[in-house]
Amino acid sequence: MKVLIINGSPHLHGCSSRALSEVESTLQDAGIETVRMDIGNKDIRGCISCQFCRKHGECVFHDEVNEAAAIFAEADGIVVGSPTYYAGSNGQVLAFLDRLYYSTSGTFDKTMKVGAAVISSRRGGSTSAFDEINKYFTMTSMPVVSSTYWNEVHGFTAEDVEKDLEGLQTMRNLGRNMAFLIKAIAAQKQVSGIPEQERRYFTSFPDGK
Repeated sequence: MKVLIINGSPHLHGCSSRALSEVESTLQDAGIETVRMDIGNKDIRGCISCQFCRKHGECVFHDEVNEAAAIFAEADGIVVGSPTYYAGSNGQVLAFLDRLYYSTSGTFDKTMKVGAAVISSRRGGSTSAFDEINKYFTMTSMPVVSSTYWNEVHGFTAEDVEKDLEGLQTMRNLGRNMAFLIKAIAAQKQVSGIPEQERRYFTSFPDGK
């Protein structure tokens, strides 16, 4: 069992990284393999809607998105961490997720892979950033992993986060809940597979009615 962990902060050892490390070690203690990628300091551009991925099964830009896609395809879950910028996620995180989810929509099914957002902020704005990331999960039949508070830590530096004992506790509980869900879903898959996902209808109102 495997979880892909995405650090969307440009500070490789900052607040987001510290929070993700707490989740990661908890997952590993529960027997879940983790693969971590730092993308916040990379030159990741947004989707240009060129449709290259529809024909070739990968994004036209050969960067960390395609690398992550190969890991995500085999993973049982994903954790996406981001700092809070102007009450939203880091722009690189959103560009990364736009391209990751769109370019893989025709290559593998995300149904019952589990997802979790982890947010760091100095003081506020974290819950709207949290919502932004969760939307990628909820439109692709991915169960969202919760904890004993919103999945966030507070601080301006990683040292500050060490003092956020509740935040780190929330990360550990998140890791335990994620491990439990992954194992429970894997067990049920052995019994009945994954739920059927209807794809017959695609409402676009092309006639304007």
